[in-house]
Amino acid sequence: MIRRVTLGKEIFVGVINEPGVLARTTSFLVNNSINIEAILGYTTEVGQQAGLMFVTDNNQAAIDAFLDQGFREIMENDVLIVELDNKPGALKNISELLAQSGLNINYIYATTCVNGCPVKVILSTTDNKEAMNMLTQ
Repeated sequence: MIRRVTLGKEIFVGVINEPGVLARTTSFLVNNSINIEAILGYTTEVGQQAGLMFVTDNNQAAIDAFLDQGFREIMENDVLIVELDNKPGALKNISELLAQSGLNINYIYATTCVNGCPVKVILSTTDNKEAMNMLTQ
């Protein structure tokens, strides 16, 4: 069920939660021919700080594009990228393996696909390198 496990990077961009912020940030990526491979967005209230996390095909160009547009709260974080078959139980299996190893999942987000392509699960764990070793055994 696990197709591939790699250590990767995500970009965190701090934004104000307001209408159009996702359209603006994704436009900067499109204008620089950067593809989004996975995305997570969150906030607590309108008008408050929000966060966008991107896994892209060119993080450095994405960071440069955000900086050029005046964004200052930008971080690149280590993550684990797990490609799974899109089948019932795939996520359950990897979460059980991590739990049995005593590794905690700090956060998780994913993509999906219905025509045989893999699901990408983006994880931050208490030890991404150990998680990768556990999942590739």
